[in-house]
Amino acid sequence: MNSSPSTPPLPGPETDAIEATAAVWLGRRDRGMSEAETVTFIRWLQQDARHAEVFAELDDTWKNFNRLRAARPAGAARPDADLLAPRRRRRHRTRWAAALAAAAAVVFLSLAWPRVPGANLHQDVVTTVGAFQKLDLPDGSVVQVNTDSAIEVQYTAGERRVRLVRGEAHFSVAKNPDRPFIVSAGQVAVRAVGTAFNVRWRSAAVEVLVTEGKVQVNDSVQGGSLLMPQAETETPLLVAGERATIPTQAVTGRAAAAVASVAPVEVARALAWQERRLEFEDAPLSEIVAEFNRYNTHQLVIGDRQLEAKRFTVTFRADGYPALVRLLEGSNEVTAERSEGRTVLRLK
Repeated sequence: MNSSPSTPPLPGPETDAIEATAAVWLGRRDRGMSEAETVTFIRWLQQDARHAEVFAELDDTWKNFNRLRAARPAGAARPDADLLAPRRRRRHRTRWAAALAAAAAVVFLSLAWPRVPGANLHQDVVTTVGAFQKLDLPDGSVVQVNTDSAIEVQYTAGERRVRLVRGEAHFSVAKNPDRPFIVSAGQVAVRAVGTAFNVRWRSAAVEVLVTEGKVQVNDSVQGGSLLMPQAETETPLLVAGERATIPTQAVTGRAAAAVASVAPVEVARALAWQERRLEFEDAPLSEIVAEFNRYNTHQLVIGDRQLEAKRFTVTFRADGYPALVRLLEGSNEVTAERSEGRTVLRLK
């Protein structure tokens, strides 16, 4: 004869597995489930009639725990008799009641245990030439990845680490003193708690520009700071409005970084790429062309050495190299030889 729906499941490994799974789902429900988790939970309930029954029993046990806690409110001389009034008893075996209590304890521990956003997260981001990507991390930090760049994100419970494989990225870091945020580029490691900074890895140097707060700039291989200390007892820090330039072939320990103050207008110019703009103030054409070539597959080539040093103050969209070429031609000093993949600039 088949058991009625209200009969508790028989003891055994399969029942234990259902109880454990139900405890996990109860914990997820109480802390709030995502849409995807909700769909998965409903499917689990529908897989077997015992799933819904065990979950309901466990939920009822958990509610009983809450009733016991409320039975004698703070300041009350005697427990509330209504709360302690007998309820309709269900058919339980001793083992079944013990299993429910144990499962409820598991739920309690899962709710009390601190959750670490993004623990064991691993994510890679690669952008092509002319592409940009914004990455919202689970701890609230935000990474903006520039053109032709690559990063590797590795989060653990005790540390947030990002490796800049190539290119450039800006980091807005959510504050957490117990879980440092570290960005490495080659042998340079930038350590932050809650701040914002930009890291660019050029062929000859790594540049770190702090836009908010302060960071440490360390040697990730040999250890120690790459900044000159202000006092022997203090940890050297790079603060907002400062840029550190570390030659990639000269990372040998302390004081390897050249630090310079950067005016707010220069900071805005350096970060204009986040709005898909390139801004230049009295910059040589060689630098302007090199920047445009970072963002476009169509390459600009300077055909005359004398033209490289000519200086310009201009602002264009990152993909606006045709407008730059027209501007140069309009100066009556430059001619442009256009082909499918490149434009050669020459003096008239």
